[in-house]
Amino acid sequence: MKPALSERIHQYQSRIGTSRPKVAGRLTRVVGLTLEAIGCQAAVGSTCLVEAQQGYIEAEVVGFEGEKIYLMPSEQISGILPGAKVIPMPAQQTLIYSMGLLGRVVDARGVPIDGKGRIEAQDQQSYQSKRVNPLDRKAINQPLDVGIKAINSILTVGMGQRLGLFAGSGVGKSVLLGMMTRGTAADVIVVGLIGERGREVKEFIDDILGEEGRARSVVVAAPADNAPLMRLKGCETALSVAEYFRDQGLNVLLLVDSITRYAQAQREIALAVGEPPATKGYPPSVFAKLPALVERAGNGGTGQGSITAFFTVLSEGDDLQDPIADASRAILDGHIVLSRELADQGHYPAIDIAKSISRVMPAVTSEDHQMQARIVKQLYSAYQNNQDLITIGAYTKGSDPIVDAAVKLKPKMDKFLQQGMKDIVNYDDCLAALASITSTMRA
Repeated sequence: MKPALSERIHQYQSRIGTSRPKVAGRLTRVVGLTLEAIGCQAAVGSTCLVEAQQGYIEAEVVGFEGEKIYLMPSEQISGILPGAKVIPMPAQQTLIYSMGLLGRVVDARGVPIDGKGRIEAQDQQSYQSKRVNPLDRKAINQPLDVGIKAINSILTVGMGQRLGLFAGSGVGKSVLLGMMTRGTAADVIVVGLIGERGREVKEFIDDILGEEGRARSVVVAAPADNAPLMRLKGCETALSVAEYFRDQGLNVLLLVDSITRYAQAQREIALAVGEPPATKGYPPSVFAKLPALVERAGNGGTGQGSITAFFTVLSEGDDLQDPIADASRAILDGHIVLSRELADQGHYPAIDIAKSISRVMPAVTSEDHQMQARIVKQLYSAYQNNQDLITIGAYTKGSDPIVDAAVKLKPKMDKFLQQGMKDIVNYDDCLAALASITSTMRA
């Protein structure tokens, strides 16, 4: 039986605290995922209820042309009839914030989906971020322990840094994110699973995150079968939750998997309302939204904490020059590349340290640490560049002292750079292991 309109409006009001709805319009056209309506006034970003056979579905205003408004539904659009009522809601949606979010799994609108009951609100705000004056941001001058040897030692992360995790499919990025959640020294972890398979969401929470990691985490899940609007909002919700904890003075580790799905969701919405495609089918609005999203992470001002963010970037066909990968690399503070070749060799985590860089590492590490990391990268690169010659026995010992040292230390470097899924190594132990490799070279 179709729920009464008053009941659906009451449900909406109880979630966002709105007053009486405005005058209704009517639906004139449905094209793909886009709804077109006339006869009502609604601001871009506001929510409308659209009449359907099974009830009323929510849709967000994403554009307009003259008297016509374009809406993108947040649910499946089956059961919509020509001339259906379109009822604008007078206020934008808000998110519920509280320390009760810790240990919970919510959807793109902040509604719990883990069956543990409602979350008591301590604050309610819109999805829109409060801009931090760049001159008010604290400098990045402290390293953040993430429990991964290759990252702590060679690609040291600063508290408040934004990094990209570049990887193709199936090379272990989700496992690496899970290792970080268990090994990080951050106070709070916010995980945004955007556009992932539904099976992977449960696996990440139960197997990869685990009880210990989940206790201080908030998981925002917007899987692949969600409408593009929900995938877009899922990413923004994860940033909003992270901002809330940062404003409480806490240090937050934000993991978004993946920013590529966020860009693809925006592409679907923009193309549906008529925005022309630009680079490889991505319209200009995608490249405007990416920096706006990334800039929300980082250090806060006086009395605030920090958001250290890892955004995974899917490299289609392992192409690091993909438009989204290229745009992301330009606006992030470093990038970590996961190599399929290393993964195929059973080298996990499959971090290619030669192609990866942390741009703030010089600001958070000592000169000795930087020198040791540089030596290991040089040895690693020298071996990679001469691997074919070494493998077939064509390289003559003594031809290049750096290659000689690389061949000698290859087993030790491999052991150092590899790490078990359940193994967590603290920052000081990582530095000690790094120093032992360079001391062997000097000996």
